[in-house]
Amino acid sequence: MINYDNLSIVQATAIQDELRAGLRFDLAGEREFTTIGGADISFNKGSSEFFATIVVLGFPNMVLQAYALARGSSDFPYVPGYLGFREVPSLLKAWELIPQKPDILVLDGQGILHPRQMGIASHFGVLTQHLTIGCAKNSLFGKYEPLGLEKYAASPIYGHGGVAGYALRTKDGVQPVYISPGYGINVPQSLAVMRKCIGKYRIPEPTRIAHEVVNKFRMGELKEGFHKVIQNPELF
Repeated sequence: MINYDNLSIVQATAIQDELRAGLRFDLAGEREFTTIGGADISFNKGSSEFFATIVVLGFPNMVLQAYALARGSSDFPYVPGYLGFREVPSLLKAWELIPQKPDILVLDGQGILHPRQMGIASHFGVLTQHLTIGCAKNSLFGKYEPLGLEKYAASPIYGHGGVAGYALRTKDGVQPVYISPGYGINVPQSLAVMRKCIGKYRIPEPTRIAHEVVNKFRMGELKEGFHKVIQNPELF
């Protein structure tokens, strides 16, 4: 199991540079997705214990099909731009519990909208070689023009010599989310997928539902392991 606890920031930066060499954006092709995953982490303030979940939803209906819950820990400090070193090890534990992986996974954080193109979605994607998209609540990298106030409005975010992602409005008049490829999928495809994930809330359904599930896990309402959802798929 990967452990980043004792790394310095210099060492972590070197790992990001190494991982960046493995980035690809040409693996999705013309395939049609039937499932999509969402990943999130929760923890109690001041604790090094992490609660990780990966949910599996139907695509594009966004119906919850299954979820995996795992406990992990991290002593790596919270430093902007290095989220993967805190959260990826615990998320990998949840990922390994899923017998049939979702076609693509959305992570709560950046993909290539990152100074070294290595946000948490890229970090996780390179390690697993699985299609990933970053969906972040805050902007970390790149520049974009103001976008329309209406739902589904989008504005390209420029960085790394071109369009690296999009600011996407998910509700009329609310702050956008920030979409970028993590691994295996390109920028236009990432935007197209995430537009189909928008529901009633600011946060798109894959990571919103993952957030709801992982907090129930942290509160002791759900048990560790892999769970198929047979009834009450709209519980979250």
